[in-house]
Amino acid sequence: MATTDPFPRPVSARARTRVRVEIALVLAITVGQSALYAVLALVRRLLEPVPLSEQSARLNTPLDAAVVWDIVYRLLDVAFDLALVALVLYLLWEPGRSALRRLGLDFSGFGRDAVRGIALVAVIGIPGLALYAGGRALGVTVAVEASPGGLELWTVPLLVLSALRAGLVEEVIVLGYLGDRLSRLAWGPWRIIVGAAILRCAYHAYQGWGAIIGNVAMGLVFGWCYRRWGRLMPFVVAHTVIDVIAFVGYPLAATLLPELF
Repeated sequence: MATTDPFPRPVSARARTRVRVEIALVLAITVGQSALYAVLALVRRLLEPVPLSEQSARLNTPLDAAVVWDIVYRLLDVAFDLALVALVLYLLWEPGRSALRRLGLDFSGFGRDAVRGIALVAVIGIPGLALYAGGRALGVTVAVEASPGGLELWTVPLLVLSALRAGLVEEVIVLGYLGDRLSRLAWGPWRIIVGAAILRCAYHAYQGWGAIIGNVAMGLVFGWCYRRWGRLMPFVVAHTVIDVIAFVGYPLAATLLPELF
């Protein structure tokens, strides 16, 4: 049973216009913007004479050739993204009601949240790797370079921080914020779950069809579980761990065991 109340009652018809405008503005500067660029990137990839299997997408690229400035710029990049998370939480704040506690983004019951998050990693992360490998074999998924700058002593904590950033940005906005605001617009639970899953797959579309299918499945599972648990923390934990494995774990394994990976 949910210990928090992240799904408020619908507001009056007069107040819904303001909610719709707010949603549009938040999406325009966060994941909605990413979704538009990702879909356009996929369209461009499909128009290229080179098949998707021979194309690549690079994540966490170095932002400067000098190590010190690369660190500074990466930290600033993360900080500005987290400022968007803070803005969304501020919009969700109500007098006398903590948005963090209401969404289940606090550390009360963190042990249970962590166990649930790790369980989600097993349910989503492992099949996701298989889906990526299958998509590459079928030629419908691009090669994703999660750490093109290589692993160095100073890049590992930055990659972990980038994984945490992704977990917070996506889960706070896609699950928490939209779950709250669309409930106020009288959307039903499954309409919210499916809509959020479609948005999630859209901003991963640049990776190809495998990523689209995988993120729809991830969105449906996350949305259904969030409805049951009523807490965001398990999903932030799961998303962060999955990305740490992709950003750090796989490149490290490939370096230590090149014959296997």
